[in-house]
Amino acid sequence: MAKKVVATLKKGEGKDFAKVIKMVKNEKGSYSFKEEIVHKDAANDFFKGK
Repeated sequence: MAKKVVATLKKGEGKDFAKVIKMVKNEKGSYSFKEEIVHKDAANDFFKGK
């Protein structure tokens, strides 16, 4: 499935977007992953938690 998303992002207007993955620690102390597709300009805001 990831290959399809990456292939779609390489075409046309999709070049302005990036798939970002962030590790998030939950209340129990274990980690989970949060994935989103955001505009390249908003990638830093995603990692800062805004």
